[in-house]
Parts: sequence; structure tokens; C-alpha cells
Amino acid sequence: MIEFKNVSVNFKIDKKTFDAVNNVSFKINEGEIFGIAGSSGAGKSTLLRTINLLQEVTTGAVFVNGNNIINYKGRQLRALRRNIGMIFQHFNLAGNLTVYQNIAFVLRAAGKTKAETDKRVKELLNIVNLTEKINVFPVKLSGGEKQRVAIARALANDAKILLCDEPTSALDLETTSSILNLLKELNQKFGITIVIITHELDVIKNVCSRCAIMNKGSLVEIGNVYDIFTRPKNDFTRQLISHTFKFNLPDRVLENMKGPMIKLIFQGDKANDPILSYAASTYQIEFNILHGKIEYINNLPLGIIYVQLIGEQENLKLAIDYLEKNTESLEVLHSEF
Repeated sequence: MIEFKNVSVNFKIDKKTFDAVNNVSFKINEGEIFGIAGSSGAGKSTLLRTINLLQEVTTGAVFVNGNNIINYKGRQLRALRRNIGMIFQHFNLAGNLTVYQNIAFVLRAAGKTKAETDKRVKELLNIVNLTEKINVFPVKLSGGEKQRVAIARALANDAKILLCDEPTSALDLETTSSILNLLKELNQKFGITIVIITHELDVIKNVCSRCAIMNKGSLVEIGNVYDIFTRPKNDFTRQLISHTFKFNLPDRVLENMKGPMIKLIFQGDKANDPILSYAASTYQIEFNILHGKIEYINNLPLGIIYVQLIGEQENLKLAIDYLEKNTESLEVLHSEF
């Protein structure tokens, strides 16, 4: 549905050329939730805005539904943008208009009648669970409610594509979860293609099926979200992901450590197996879980735990050997037996 072919976007700053996006090529499938992640300045938002030509392409081509859009103007461009909704980090609602009026404005601009507009606004507010806020001004809304209005407005003209530029960065954790759940519901119910730009990797893990990683304007990795998080191929991707799995243990725990401490990574089906319990009973050792978690990415488990092992030296060595063979990886962080 969306394809970038050798897309570059250059800006001139102080007579020097800056490559915001550098020769990027990949496809986004129809009906998927696709994430583009990277640190600040990676070129994510610039690339996103080429999809509806809010940002012109310097070289290359952008295809939407098989059509190269980079030379669209006038009527063609207006038709393209009606089919593509967009939401932003700071909502971009008109403060002097009510919730109803913010959404109705888009519909009237598209030539809808008063009756059509009224019907559609009420439908959209029902979809985003804001019916009771219809006559409220944005200043009276919470951040999550503002983003729901922005989503309703973006979908007003039956958009088939929804572009989300850091949609949860201004929201707290609970509100972020509710907005992501709404986006998933919209995708499942209406088949809308959703492209999410974010520097928050938890957003990618929670809602996207595939993702691309960008660094300094270039695409460095693309693939299934679970594969990206469990088997990153690029050094920058590994560094980016490591921050989401970093666990800090208090100094007092490390100072008083007796016996080996290991870090275990579980993936796939084995993440649900009682491997530690089996090792303890088979090799007559005890274990103490110090830190870690098991989470689910696209319904597949990924576990990372830090464990202290206690027992006789020979038994500990046998247990560690068993655990190494039956987990994705094992790292000995404290080796005293």
C-alpha cells in the first residue's frame, strides 16, 4: 500500500546540505500497524510526512496504492490527503472550537452537507468513546481525550491510512495504553493502515506487527517486531533495544552475593517452561530470582531474569550447563562459587 523507493530528503542549512532522509527503501503492507523508531534526529517524522506530501521528496519515489505521489498537486493532492489522516504529539486542536466543531470543520471543508456532517461527527465520537464531550472545548479535556478527538478528526473522511507522529509522547502511561488499544481496535475493525513514529520502543512492542529502525537518516533494520527485539542484527538497533531491557541491581545485593549470578534470556515456547524448577530439583540447588520480567510481543513470550544460584560447586556447574542448553542465552555475571 505504501512504498518508499530510494527516498532522500535534503535541507540546506547555512549553505550546507543536510541529509534528513538518506536513500530509504521499504514497503508498508495494507492493513498493518507499522512502526518507525529511532532516536531524535533520525529522520522518522520527515519520512512520515512524505506519505501525504507535507514534506517534499528530494530524490526517489513514494507510492501510495501503486501510484507515485511525489508530483501530485491541486486536486490530486487534495484527494490523496483526504484518504490519509494524521495525528500529532500535541493534538493540534483548534482551541476556539468545540469537540464537535473541530471534527465538523474537516467534513465541511470536504463539501459535506450539514446533515452528513452531523451524522458523521456523532458516529466518530461514538467510535472514540467521547459522545458526552461533544460540546466541550479542548481546554476542558484531558490529554487522552484530546488525542481521541484528534483521531476522530483524522478519520472523518473515511481515511484508509492513519499517520501517527509521536502520538503518545505527551501522555502518561495509563493514557498511552488506552490510546494504543484504540488504535488497535480501529485497525482490526476497519482495516486501517496505521504508521506510527515513535522513540518509545514500548509503543512498538505493544501495538506494531512490523517496524523499521532509523539512524541518522538511514534505514538500518526492518522486520517483524518480535524478531527485531529478540534477534537485532544492527549494532544501533541492539543499543536502542538494550535500554528497554536494562535492569539495575542495588549495590548491597551485589556486595553480599554468594554463589554465581546469571542472566537468562528465554524466547518462544521455552519462556513458559519450568526450566529453573527442573534444574533446582534435578541438580539439588536453590535459586533466588533477583530481577527481570516476562513480556509478550505479538503474543510471543520474551523473558529476561537475573538469578542467584545456591548449592554445591559441582551441582552448580551442572545446573548452569543445563540452563545454557535450554535457554536462548545465559551470561554469568558473578562467578564466585
